[in-house]
Amino acid sequence: MATLSHEALCETMVPEPVTPTQEAGRRRAETSERQRDAWLILVMRGLRSLAYGVLAVLLGVSLAGEGFSPAAIGLLITVSLVGDVVGTYLIGLFADTWGRRSTLVFLALLMAGTGAIFGLVRSYPVLLVAAFFGTLGTSASETAPFLPIDQAMLAQITTPEQRTALFARYNLVASLSVALGALVAGLPDLLVHLHLSQASGISLLFGVYAVLALVVARLSLCLSQDVEVPRRVSVQVQNLKPRLAPPLGRSRGVVWRLTALFSVDALAGGLVVQSLMALFFHLRFGVPLTSLSALFFFANLLSALSFLAAVPLSRRFGLLNTMVFTHLPSNVLLILVAFAPIFPIAATLLLLRQALSQMDVPTRQAYTMALVAPEERTAAASVTSLARSVGSASSPVFSGLLLQGSLLVFGLPFILAGALKAAYDGSLWLLFRRVHLAEEEAHPAQKPGPSPQSTPPPSEEFRTSSEDERSVNQ
Repeated sequence: MATLSHEALCETMVPEPVTPTQEAGRRRAETSERQRDAWLILVMRGLRSLAYGVLAVLLGVSLAGEGFSPAAIGLLITVSLVGDVVGTYLIGLFADTWGRRSTLVFLALLMAGTGAIFGLVRSYPVLLVAAFFGTLGTSASETAPFLPIDQAMLAQITTPEQRTALFARYNLVASLSVALGALVAGLPDLLVHLHLSQASGISLLFGVYAVLALVVARLSLCLSQDVEVPRRVSVQVQNLKPRLAPPLGRSRGVVWRLTALFSVDALAGGLVVQSLMALFFHLRFGVPLTSLSALFFFANLLSALSFLAAVPLSRRFGLLNTMVFTHLPSNVLLILVAFAPIFPIAATLLLLRQALSQMDVPTRQAYTMALVAPEERTAAASVTSLARSVGSASSPVFSGLLLQGSLLVFGLPFILAGALKAAYDGSLWLLFRRVHLAEEEAHPAQKPGPSPQSTPPPSEEFRTSSEDERSVNQ
């Protein structure tokens, strides 16, 4: 039998040295692939948001046209959001084990099935089942299980310095797409002039919703391996015993505090999801679908533009300051919508509110991702998204009841939502004003609180090492 000499054996065991040129080429290729992944994630978010923008305006009005009461519509929205809660919970537990790309494909197929059923079926029990198991766009802000996966992937393929800007672009694309979707939602009224019934036009748009979801499923398969959980972490995840909560290490405390606060904000937001806003304007002021379409087009356009302002504001004043002090004035404007005597005034107040209300979204996402270690980001995003889903799922049914009969004129959902959101902002500021991020420590103007010495830096209190995670899991 032929044997290798000592020198030959060493040559087979020692890899060839990598030249600086080869290393630079490898890094360029890796950067290019990650940029492609980021672009694909933004495109998929845009397509989903386009679909949600259509239904957020169309859903309540179309169901009311089918004879469903506001309470029944509110219940349907609540059931849909409860389904999102269950889905988000499962994502937090298993998405990294199943594979992020595979999970995205499955969720997109469920979304497509929901659109098909709502376009073809008018049986209320069937719609309830489809709403629970599928993904139904009821709001301009996505609450579906897609979000925690997207957030974890984006945080993984970018640097801390670019994270807030990327989340801002992510939400900017979403708002612009929702705005376009809201504009498309007025199509059924226009098709009436072409002798196509409004019901047929509405069914057509539900079909568009399903097709967009299928495109998202196809694009999910084009993502690279870089978006999956790092290999060393995936091995640990596979060896974990079944658990009832997503795996969190030393960041557990801060994540649960954020979770409690986010659930209050989402509870308030669920009272005024866009589908119910459209229903309120339609019932109280008699606004037709085309006017509602135009209103929410401009509302979402203003939200999109506000994301551009969120990045420089967060760099100048810090993520927490931007989250709180742009959100408070928008809550006052939301309350004032309830007292508007005519539609033009109500619409103006709503548009002013939308120009401010969404600056906290990319900053909130970046803030959460900055507080936790990379291997905990899917779990942290899932827990906080789950809290938002639970909160938003609890309130639409009550909002529907508050829009029935003589209660409609009081606009109580707007008043309650504004008050709860203001309480959330104040509590968030009080609890986190002394918590500082490592990436903001170099910029004193960004620090959210006046006493930086009173709180340990995030690297000590909130950063989690793989060794810490293993000790906790054991």
